[in-house]
Amino acid sequence: MRFPNMNFHTHTTYCDGKETAEQMVQAAIAKGFTRLGFSGHGFNDFRPEDQEVWCMRPEDVPKYQAEVRALAEKYKDKIEILCGVEQDACSTAPTEGFDYVIGSVHYVEKNGMYYCVDESPKVLEQGIREGFGGDVYALTKRFFEIEAEVVSRTNATFIGHFDLVTKFNEGSRYFDPMDKRYRMAALSAMDALLETGRPFEINTGGMYRGLRTEPYPSLQLLRDLKERRGKILLSSDSHDGASFGFRFAEVVQAAKEIGFGSVLVLKKDGWEEFKLL
Repeated sequence: MRFPNMNFHTHTTYCDGKETAEQMVQAAIAKGFTRLGFSGHGFNDFRPEDQEVWCMRPEDVPKYQAEVRALAEKYKDKIEILCGVEQDACSTAPTEGFDYVIGSVHYVEKNGMYYCVDESPKVLEQGIREGFGGDVYALTKRFFEIEAEVVSRTNATFIGHFDLVTKFNEGSRYFDPMDKRYRMAALSAMDALLETGRPFEINTGGMYRGLRTEPYPSLQLLRDLKERRGKILLSSDSHDGASFGFRFAEVVQAAKEIGFGSVLVLKKDGWEEFKLL
């Protein structure tokens, strides 16, 4: 059986998405999707100012949950809708009332300061300089130390964009992803997360934005994940309806060539596994 058209990493105007929840539902239906999960960015209680940029406001979370539930009922004959949250590893905000949690790392913490790795090249460079004395490999090491704890910190259902620290590193702009300092840190985090049994999303969001030619995780890290018998699911990390399913066919082909035989698909009562035909 072919796996259904779906996406479980979806943002709306409740956080940094460009379209309303209903607009995203309508776009998913128009593309033939049969499952959709919303994953608004949870409140970053360690950086309250982020609610002005890309997080949900705490007071808006109940509204978000209620609207997604209402849309699930309204469109139940056309699409199955789940209500999730994307929780940053540094946040301790509550995650009650959600169907699932994406565990992600967007910041590296050092001496009580939080440096964002995916806001812009300028902010990343500032973090490398101010937080790590110009040593980019020290920053990537700290990133993966936090990544290794993302499930224990967030109780994640699945792991979001495992190597997000590479967002602005196309062409090895800041570091060599094959350097043993980077590789050792990434593989150590991968091994720790595999012990939790949680799957890793293959995320095409950076490709859609024109920042990357490969998904998260990179193809090399996907080879490492396959060697370790990790599980995968697909995600377009959508902030607008046009991005749903972006380059999924290409990524599925790459996953098959690497050796993955199946993908996981989330449903209300757990996971389904579908063979890659």
